[in-house]
Amino acid sequence: MTAVAETPGSKPRDLASREDIAALVTAFYGRAFADPLLGPIFIDVARLDLAAHLPIICDFWESVLLRLGTYRRDALHVHAVLHARSPLTPAHFARWLDLWTSTVDDLYQGERAERAKLQAGRIAGSLQRRLAGEPASELVTPARRRPLSEPT
Repeated sequence: MTAVAETPGSKPRDLASREDIAALVTAFYGRAFADPLLGPIFIDVARLDLAAHLPIICDFWESVLLRLGTYRRDALHVHAVLHARSPLTPAHFARWLDLWTSTVDDLYQGERAERAKLQAGRIAGSLQRRLAGEPASELVTPARRRPLSEPT
């Protein structure tokens, strides 16, 4: 499963298929496992079986990028269990996002590639907020100063 996003001398193309997503995810996890900050989380804490995990994470990104609805799991729960074992810090989320973004940029270019980076930032922020016990959204509705029934 080693799809190549570009040929020598060509401009990278956009993410277009599950094979493209698999190539992206495989490249990303290669970098993450080798990373001094994230590697221990994936290897020692999560004890991630990459062969079993890749199809699941491909389902996730396929749902996000190609809108196929193939992911049917609870990503928050998985990260909450991991967070309970070893707290996931803002530095972990920032490094994950940096690696993801650089991997996307190295392999792909286009609308879906941009969406992959944008959605990754949203997902990282949402997970980080939820693990801290805050609302998932970064948008907070301000408290009303007076009840709706009062005239303005």
